[in-house]
Amino acid sequence: MRCIGVIMLKLLNKYAQKLVVHGLCAQDSPLVGGVNDVVLWNRKDPRSAELERIITGLNINSMIFARPVEPFASILDYHCRNSESEFVPEDTETRTFLHSIPVARTLTATEIIPLLQKRTGCVIEGQGIICSGTVSPEQAFVVFSSIIFSAFVKFFVDFAYALHSGTADEEAKNMLPELLAAYDQFLPTSPATALETGPFSMPDEILQAMITAGQATVDARMVDSFFGNISYFANEHVYISQTGSSMDELASCIDACPLDNSASTGITASSELVAHRDIYLAGDQRAILHGHPKFSVIMSMLCFEHNCENRGKCHIRCNKQRFVDDIPIIPGEVGTGPRGLSHTLPPAVQGRRGAIVYGHGVFTVGKHDFCTPFANLAKIEKSCREAYLKLITESASLPRF
Repeated sequence: MRCIGVIMLKLLNKYAQKLVVHGLCAQDSPLVGGVNDVVLWNRKDPRSAELERIITGLNINSMIFARPVEPFASILDYHCRNSESEFVPEDTETRTFLHSIPVARTLTATEIIPLLQKRTGCVIEGQGIICSGTVSPEQAFVVFSSIIFSAFVKFFVDFAYALHSGTADEEAKNMLPELLAAYDQFLPTSPATALETGPFSMPDEILQAMITAGQATVDARMVDSFFGNISYFANEHVYISQTGSSMDELASCIDACPLDNSASTGITASSELVAHRDIYLAGDQRAILHGHPKFSVIMSMLCFEHNCENRGKCHIRCNKQRFVDDIPIIPGEVGTGPRGLSHTLPPAVQGRRGAIVYGHGVFTVGKHDFCTPFANLAKIEKSCREAYLKLITESASLPRF
């Protein structure tokens, strides 16, 4: 049991530190607990007694409780103040597995247990986020980072629509300059890790190039570790990150999928394998990088044609030609269904730097390696942020940021 306890403590410390390294929490904020023969914690905290009551009242293995850094803490508090019991972002991560984000007013087992019986995470007004994992702290980490992402996107999408309709509240207007300044502090200032240059042909060099590019994408904060993906095409194989894998931990999480389906590796590969494959078959691209940069997702969700017959179904039925600069914004569900990305994405990226999928993120392509896709991912996000600031400045008499 002692050995199991040591392993659990390593996991708890790993995910506490990942929250810090990813810039989501201050060093002393994450409180991560896991069930061994007793409940173990990454550090001592007087709140752990109440958190243990929550853990023992649920069928879970682990828990994360932390208050994120700015601007995320203020955004979460804003949503709490303006929600009765939950708020519902409309990005893909929320649609796929969060569904809604419950709001609690107190850190008590009585209030939190019923919420976590229905959802895997909730926001406690003025205190932070609490998330559960049924198997490992990794699950709680994914939910924690996803709540931050979805809450951020919702705030800026809602604010733009409110400005456009003349209903923006003064609190949100007053918050905006500080939120944008804090977000600038969240973004890294040091240059990204140098990426390997291709083309690549040997499996080992392909895998190393993918691992390096995945880590660089996370370091640049263009994806919150999970939910992005990456692939490379060579030797009649699509080398692609596995479904559910972390972009900064890709070693042993990349599948080599033959075009003739002569191996079963596609079973564990990213759910977007078919979309990647069809991009490669349609042209001369060899590298694809998919991230979730926040302002690209925000801009994809802003459309002011309120009487559109597809309003509310934008993620699957949008038939408007929409662009940020030369980058198309397209619909498409994850997977290979009738309205899946496998149908909408391949034609959208042909002859272009990439495409933005509604509420989902950015796909960029390269002919030799990941240098061009990574650079274009950053450029597209920069263009989207500039487009957003221009939009809100033109929508109301606000200072230019």
